[in-house]
Amino acid sequence: MIASTIGIDISKDTLDVFWLKDGASQQFPNDKAGHKALIKWIGQRGGKDEVRVIFEPTGPYHRSLELALAKAGLPLVKVNPRQVRRFAEATGKLAKTDQLDAALLARMGAVLELEPQAVASEALAELKELHVARQALVKDRTAAKNRCKATNVALLKSLYAERLTHIEQQIDAVEAQIMALIEADQSFARRFAILVSIPGLSKITACAMLIDMPELGSLEAKEAASLAGLAPVARQSGR
Repeated sequence: MIASTIGIDISKDTLDVFWLKDGASQQFPNDKAGHKALIKWIGQRGGKDEVRVIFEPTGPYHRSLELALAKAGLPLVKVNPRQVRRFAEATGKLAKTDQLDAALLARMGAVLELEPQAVASEALAELKELHVARQALVKDRTAAKNRCKATNVALLKSLYAERLTHIEQQIDAVEAQIMALIEADQSFARRFAILVSIPGLSKITACAMLIDMPELGSLEAKEAASLAGLAPVARQSGR
């Protein structure tokens, strides 16, 4: 049974922690030593199974903490920053400091009774990072193509053509690594084979679906449609 909630505001260098049960707050470095100290602090103050830990994803700054807390057996809830801001507005808490944000996260987790979530595997985390890198490279490729078309200067055309060749090579390398990771994981490989068997569905689209919707294969049709944002949602009010 979850008896209390801990909110953690994550920044590049520090972790600001707030324990809702008694209002205790503490700050730890956001590194391996700090993660160990945080886990020890939680263990000394209460049972690990009796708390839920709430935090917002912060790009590269939360991942190592998330893995460390998961390995320690702590129930984790990762919340959308927009949802947190709406909760703050609804409760009239508009001031922002790291300690206040940690306390807000803890209160939000308790009030909404947010359920702990499974932590993404290291393979999935690597796939997501590669997928984001590929999307950035595709944008770079489009920009380079547009610049090449827009210029009449021979030197610039040559430079943009070289840049395009380099970007294409990088995209190929990233895609190859994505495929290698998928093929190395039995679960991913099985679902990937099912997806590419669908007429009209390319390997790139199948990879994107696996990475963005790792729950595929464990959901009912309506659940999958809702997760993808394709299910109708009733918005009727008044007459």
